[in-house]
Amino acid sequence: MSHTLGIRQAQKQKTRQALLDAALQLLEEQSLSSLGLREVTRAVGVAPTAFYRHFRDTADLGVALVEEALGSLHATIGEALDENGDDVRIDRTVGLIAELVRTSPAHVRFIARERYGGVQPVREAIDAQLRRFAEEVAAAFAGEPEAAGWSEADLMMLAGLYVDHMVVTAYTFLEAGPEGEEQVGALARRQLRLISLGRRHWLD
Repeated sequence: MSHTLGIRQAQKQKTRQALLDAALQLLEEQSLSSLGLREVTRAVGVAPTAFYRHFRDTADLGVALVEEALGSLHATIGEALDENGDDVRIDRTVGLIAELVRTSPAHVRFIARERYGGVQPVREAIDAQLRRFAEEVAAAFAGEPEAAGWSEADLMMLAGLYVDHMVVTAYTFLEAGPEGEEQVGALARRQLRLISLGRRHWLD
């Protein structure tokens, strides 16, 4: 009995992932607000009613895509924040963003388009993920000597600046393509070093 349940669960997960993958492919050419669930189920080859076994609606599917795109990055970004020295941390972070764009361009395009898109639950999910990144960056900075005397609000402002820069850099990598990667990476590193310099002298 448990073996049968395991097979069913695996098949259910496989169908759910197929719906996510199909939606992401369809979203290459359109926004989530214009995506119909029948388009998605047709691409997967399942009945429209099967969609509701996995998602309440396309907004719920979009929220799942946000989690898929950003949720797994917290541990990776945390490793970059653990690096010693701003230059090493900056190089590691920009490298991670470039690798993300190389391996998951559709996810990056989806986040860039839907961050200010017309589907409120998805906008809120993206904002929540980015706020969580900012909180993690602020927590990392708070434990460093340069943060002595900083208010919590200023630390969050700084962290938000870093996170916004990472999002913009990801989209810029995407638009530039492989031939522009080196130039985009070099500019991103310079910009982050400028922010880092300002950080060291903010309380002056």
